[in-house]
Amino acid sequence: KTLSKDQNNRVTRHCDPSVCIHCDKCKKSCIFLDKYKIDISNTDRLRELAYHCFLCGRCTEVCPKGIDGREIILRMRQEEVAANNDKLAQKGYGFLLFEKKDYIYKNYRKGNKKSVLFPGCNYPSFYPKTTKYLSKMLKEVADMGTVYDCCGKPISELGLKKEEERTLNGIYKRMKEQGVEEIVTMCPNCFHYLKPKFRDYNFDLEVKSVYEKFTELGIGQKIKGDFSVFLPCPDREPREMYKHIENFIEGDMFPVNEVQCCGLGGCAIVKEPQLAQDMCDTMKLRTEQVYTYCATCAGNLERRGTKPIKHILNEIIGSDERAAIKNSMLNRLKTKFI
Repeated sequence: KTLSKDQNNRVTRHCDPSVCIHCDKCKKSCIFLDKYKIDISNTDRLRELAYHCFLCGRCTEVCPKGIDGREIILRMRQEEVAANNDKLAQKGYGFLLFEKKDYIYKNYRKGNKKSVLFPGCNYPSFYPKTTKYLSKMLKEVADMGTVYDCCGKPISELGLKKEEERTLNGIYKRMKEQGVEEIVTMCPNCFHYLKPKFRDYNFDLEVKSVYEKFTELGIGQKIKGDFSVFLPCPDREPREMYKHIENFIEGDMFPVNEVQCCGLGGCAIVKEPQLAQDMCDTMKLRTEQVYTYCATCAGNLERRGTKPIKHILNEIIGSDERAAIKNSMLNRLKTKFI
């Protein structure tokens, strides 16, 4: 079955678990909920296990009553942090906080343009050559700059609301100082996080996907034929970035439905390493070539033993670079000095 192009019939989402009808659709669709034999209405148990959830949104996607399980658990994390004097009470996130809390590899040297490419953290880590090629190409074609920074989603998903605000305000301030008016994202996490957050914070910065920008500029080659696609968690239900990609596909994309996440969603791998590996092991059973448009998914799945995943953006610009799973952290460090 091909992915539906009509997303107009989605249920309106809300955060009221009391309307749960205990149909078990969320439990059957989520290995985390299934492991603990609970549904999204079991708020007492979910509060205890809030950091075990991958925040992938699968429960939200299948709920017939429109309960937004992802948002409920995210709020539980925020409440726990607030009760702990705005500090993370959970252990095991030290390196993530060290790297992301005030992103140590940020680089705005080439960001003094009205429109800037925002590669995010993991695409430059896994595809450094393609990142440089794309940055150079967009500078030549559209006089765009490039900014290396973290959008702040990992910090936000840990429930650190005040750090979220500080991070977003920092990005906005640096962008405005550079004269930036438009941010072009390559990562679906950056796109789906920054776009609504900028709107909520009344930031006058437009957020586009790189595929929107390619369409606008009339560049990028078509991918011909049918293929399987591993949908990134934030785009699984809205499929907004997916719709942008459709302009470059001559064929059909078939969703990989049996795997709910690449294992890195919601920082849950710290609490549930076996579940994270189990999801990747399910992907190992697939023999056909799989594509994705998330560098995090592509890199982590291959690192954990699946066949190499092709990144759709690479195909559109004619790059055959494979995910650099052995040198990803070194590549990320290098972006600070570009």
